[in-house]
Amino acid sequence: MVLTRVIKPERPNRPQKRTINKYGGTLNSVLFNQRIFCFMAFNVEINPSGVFPEVLIVKAEPWYDYRGEMWTTWESEWDILPEGNEWKISKFTRSRKNVLRGLHGDDITWKFVHCVYGEIYQVVVDNRLESENYQKWESYIISDRNHIGILIPAGFVNAHLCLTDECVFHYMQSYPKDYVDWFDQDEVKWNDPDIAIEWPTKNPILNWRDK
Repeated sequence: MVLTRVIKPERPNRPQKRTINKYGGTLNSVLFNQRIFCFMAFNVEINPSGVFPEVLIVKAEPWYDYRGEMWTTWESEWDILPEGNEWKISKFTRSRKNVLRGLHGDDITWKFVHCVYGEIYQVVVDNRLESENYQKWESYIISDRNHIGILIPAGFVNAHLCLTDECVFHYMQSYPKDYVDWFDQDEVKWNDPDIAIEWPTKNPILNWRDK
């Protein structure tokens, strides 16, 4: 599906006008206390992955002008979490080339992941014993250029490999009550032969817990 969201200020009864700026962008201008506030409409495509119907691929459409680009990574109106869930924490990791983090996950935490700098090989594995897709995996290239986010449900484990000289990985997490720290997480070896993930490296840089 394709969603278009126009963000407006809280006072909706002000006069509004649609304008096109000289760089081709569509702006929504609102007169508010004698000042003009411009809010852009961004498109986003949300689709299930090719392997897992529960995993969502969220691709943002950036807005460009002479300065660069702007895009939205998440809005509550997208309604991508199960009812009653909410995002609790937002984290970043910075990695150098060939660093592999994972496979990690648990039974209650949902994650929404992006690459905000560099390029990453992202892998998701269904770790639910009762699932018909148990131990199946899927990979994605996510980067600061393709603006793709991956929604990873509870019960899945995931890992990412840094493909460029440096990568910055961003992930939001949703869980019912308490944060699930690393010592309570499920851990699956990156090269588990029963899963047989096709990694673009044979000798990644690993933390002790992932070896």
